[in-house]
Amino acid sequence: MHPYLTLALAIAAEVTGTTALKASGGFSELVPTAVVVAGYAGSFYLLGLTLEELPVGLVYATWAGVGIVATALVGVVAFEENLDAAGVAGMALVVAGVVVLNALSDAYAPAH
Repeated sequence: MHPYLTLALAIAAEVTGTTALKASGGFSELVPTAVVVAGYAGSFYLLGLTLEELPVGLVYATWAGVGIVATALVGVVAFEENLDAAGVAGMALVVAGVVVLNALSDAYAPAH
């Protein structure tokens, strides 16, 4: 499987797990708690597969950065959380950093 596809799936699993964490009521709700465990386990498994092809710094920065933005957006949509201009600016900087690492940095060329 393509390493960026496994990374995207790892991010989706992590965002799902984090969303379920919010819904778990401090681990008092069984189904959301099971989704938390499955989401994080799946995310780390897929990260492990991704790391066979891509450098750890690139993978972790992308996973964390995209996960931050996606989770914040889920919070706005699903939990009616607020996002102000400073939050948007901060997330834009995170996205810019991830783009620079992936598109422009020679230090993070795929390992082979």
